[in-house]
Amino acid sequence: MYLIDQDLTRAYMAERVAEADRAARARRLAAARRWNRKAERASRRAARLSAAVW
Repeated sequence: MYLIDQDLTRAYMAERVAEADRAARARRLAAARRWNRKAERASRRAARLSAAVW
């Protein structure tokens, strides 16, 4: 019985770790997309300002 409990606990913990990894990956992906959009907006703004100067 003790070994079954240990196996269940290990399986549960492995699932939680995998879930946490997926959540962290999703947060990093969302942040990367946010930064990418911000960089694109800054690039377009810089191009507009540069065009306005010339």
